[in-house]
Amino acid sequence: MNKKTVIEDFREFIGDRKFSTILADPPWQFQNRTGKMAPEHKRLSRYSTMKLEEIKSIPVHEVVTEPAHLYLWVPNALLSEGLEVMKAWGFTYKTNMIWYKVRKDGGPDRRGVGFYFRNVTEVILFGVRGKKARTLQPARSLENIIIQRKREHSRKPDEQYEVIESCSRGPFLEMFARGSRPNWVCWGNQADSYFPEWDTYKNHSQNNLIDEQKDLFDKIMPHRQR
Repeated sequence: MNKKTVIEDFREFIGDRKFSTILADPPWQFQNRTGKMAPEHKRLSRYSTMKLEEIKSIPVHEVVTEPAHLYLWVPNALLSEGLEVMKAWGFTYKTNMIWYKVRKDGGPDRRGVGFYFRNVTEVILFGVRGKKARTLQPARSLENIIIQRKREHSRKPDEQYEVIESCSRGPFLEMFARGSRPNWVCWGNQADSYFPEWDTYKNHSQNNLIDEQKDLFDKIMPHRQR
């Protein structure tokens, strides 16, 4: 899918709708200084990716309200690129959240790759657009970390939705979505063809930290939809 096709598909799908909160997990392309795919990421070559300029060119600024929030997933090695995308989409970086990947026993999941260190985390960059764009009151009680197990390639933890829905206003748009979700508009080539079980973790609590995190979600979102 070339850049023009992605842009046209995005505009056609969105139409005249506007969103106050965007969640995006772009298919980042890893390259080394020669412009080739980094050796430690060659095993991921079977998954389609997009170049930085292609991601930046998506007209997100056309489909958001003011104020608006952006939650942008970025690999540790591409933080500067993530900030470029955030700026191109019309948002200003404010802070971040960390996904700490753990094993079933609660220890660090060491299956991650990395040229300098073995990555056991991923980052959500948080940006805002417009005035009076502060997060909602429940955010004052939430730490900026999600501690949860890794699943299929690139699939992010379900807890992200609970965090976003409690801290930001709708309407909600997920870009590059894997499956649909109630109360969200989901765009991407897997949005309709991928059907995860949202209540994934009910039998897989890792440790007390995760239990405490879930208890907090229950307190701030007692009527959230499963």
